[in-house]
Amino acid sequence: MRLIFLGPPGAGKGTQAKLLTEKHAIPQLSTGDMLRAAVAAETEIGKRAKAVMDAGQLVSDEIVNEIVSQRIDSADCARGFILDGYPRTVPQAVALGKILDEKGLRLNAVIELIVDEAALVRRIENRVKETIEAGGKVRSDDNPEAVRKRLVEYREKTAPLSDYYASRGELKTVDGMAPVETVTREIDRILSEAAAVA
Repeated sequence: MRLIFLGPPGAGKGTQAKLLTEKHAIPQLSTGDMLRAAVAAETEIGKRAKAVMDAGQLVSDEIVNEIVSQRIDSADCARGFILDGYPRTVPQAVALGKILDEKGLRLNAVIELIVDEAALVRRIENRVKETIEAGGKVRSDDNPEAVRKRLVEYREKTAPLSDYYASRGELKTVDGMAPVETVTREIDRILSEAAAVA
């Protein structure tokens, strides 16, 4: 099973991906983790990525695409994988399509968690409040202002992916504001239908 999760920060992608990785024994692949692993392993592409990051620059699509391509070849991806945070842009989505074609693979589903942005900000505010009340440490990016900024960035850069995958008939949407169990059931239904078609 190979799938992509789309949705703004705080939509619940991480929660659902974790449930799916446990249920189907497939890895959740995030670009940050893949980049760090490539750098730590000192692979050729990892060295190129490190040089760019050390220079304080953003890693190019070309490098990210290559790291994703190599990661998909790993043994733990043989049964499938969940892409979280990649592709971020339409050019990356096009590149991913070519990568999968070359490997004779295809996506089973592209699932977007649809959420109410104002409710998302309130959700973050509540999480911060609960964390402080419990005596916990609040993440630096876990504040309403940072979330609003990330939502704007998401709309500008990543939201066009929805149109791209919808135009290809690959996009499925799920109400991300529903209870976690309801979202999980809906995702399971989508994946069962995809498996039946495959």
